[in-house]
Amino acid sequence: MTPGTPERRTHDYVRNGMTTLFAAFDVATGEVVSSLLRRHRAAESRKFLIRIDREMPARPQIHLICDNHGTHKTPAIRAWPAEHPRFHMHFTPPTGSSWINQVERWFGFLADQMIRRGAHKDVQALEVDIRAWVKGWNTDPKPFIWTKAVEEILEPPARFCRRISGAGHWAVSSRSSSRCRRAGRRGEAAGGGTTVG
Repeated sequence: MTPGTPERRTHDYVRNGMTTLFAAFDVATGEVVSSLLRRHRAAESRKFLIRIDREMPARPQIHLICDNHGTHKTPAIRAWPAEHPRFHMHFTPPTGSSWINQVERWFGFLADQMIRRGAHKDVQALEVDIRAWVKGWNTDPKPFIWTKAVEEILEPPARFCRRISGAGHWAVSSRSSSRCRRAGRRGEAAGGGTTVG
């Protein structure tokens, strides 16, 4: 790309394979522990938990914020905290709350800065680039800092709820109405993926 030229994308898309990136974001330091595995099953999730346990031995407590993916709810993964008392698993609400999970924001940076602009001929090339990007991130990691107050975050859904209250129609989707109920509580929301803190 040259300055002043808009970014272009082709209309066609060819999938050359698939990989799964497991990532844990340390909210205190910004460092990321990651693993690339070809599948996303409970067995791979357990391998990743073993890696986190091995790479963070000095941490007395590790809180994992997990989305509601089916692999996180299997007996093998649910039993992990009982076998490893320093691990605490927290699950997010089903929809509309991934914004609070900082590893999701990190996945956004990865997608914006490397994956969307990349040209990968095969899965191996993609994995090499992802590993290099993660290594580069970890050379100078930075934690994310919230810049909005809770009131600023919760005001738009609250305004939406006030606008539709008593509207006398059924055009509101179940997702929108569930957001309104959550917004009425004291900032209750959480995110998807796994965040280590």
